[in-house]
Amino acid sequence: MAPTDRPLAVPPPQAGPLQDRQGSAILLICASAFIFAAQDGVSRYLGSTYSPVLITMLRYWFFAVVVLAMALRQPGGLRAMRSNRPGLQIFRGVILALEIVVTIEAFVQLGLINTHAIFACYPLLISVLSGPVLGEKVGWRRWLAAGIGFLGILIVLQPGSGVFSAKAALPLLGAVMFATYGLATRKVGRDDTAAVSFFWTAITGAVVMTAIGLPSWQPIAAPDLPWLLALCIGSGVAHFMLIKAYELAEASALQPFSYTQLVWVSIFAVVIFGERMAPHVAVGGAIVVGAGLFTWWRSRQRERAARRG
Repeated sequence: MAPTDRPLAVPPPQAGPLQDRQGSAILLICASAFIFAAQDGVSRYLGSTYSPVLITMLRYWFFAVVVLAMALRQPGGLRAMRSNRPGLQIFRGVILALEIVVTIEAFVQLGLINTHAIFACYPLLISVLSGPVLGEKVGWRRWLAAGIGFLGILIVLQPGSGVFSAKAALPLLGAVMFATYGLATRKVGRDDTAAVSFFWTAITGAVVMTAIGLPSWQPIAAPDLPWLLALCIGSGVAHFMLIKAYELAEASALQPFSYTQLVWVSIFAVVIFGERMAPHVAVGGAIVVGAGLFTWWRSRQRERAARRG
């Protein structure tokens, strides 16, 4: 899924038949993955005509209006959105906004398939860096999975073959930035609620993107306005689906189904944009995803052992 399209916290599952909740949650997570993949396609289309900075700025304006409206309806209004870690919240918002710009540029320069094949390494980065940043224990299996995942990245990039270029570093930079955002989100979550983090993400992003985006302003052509509106509305709908999914089931049980976005992205890239999936990209991307799934499986094993202990 796209970089902005990750939940900030996981509400506890609701009561009800476990199997029904799990099935509904899986359907919701798969539907949101489809919408996010479509959004990536729209971002690639708009990014070929307009500055990624402009596109991101307009998305954040819509995002900020929605979040402000939600905050004003909460008890306490804007005063309830005060943060205990404002500096870290601002850092999160800035790095996420800039990461979206980098990723949209990667869509345009490298295409959807190549970008996602590399960007898929961000869970491995979070897993490895959670030790020095968050103080979590990182075992040898997690390090091994990360090493295998980065081997997959090297297969995709093919350094030394004449294929590697500065453009190919864009999705890797985006993955590093999004992993940093994810770690900062987990760290600030110890002091602030998910609602507060969500508010600061939108407002900080809107402010920073307005500051750097207004100089690149250009009118949006009438035929492109529906696509821009779809990009903004689609994000809201998909986020609502994510929230509902995580209300119904645990995040660790749903994570593997998020990878269905890669399937949809590949289909859109080939059918709509005429991209070609090179064999080394398919192999490298499969290794990266496989390493990520192994890391998820190990996390599930540790959770079960902790509950039994």
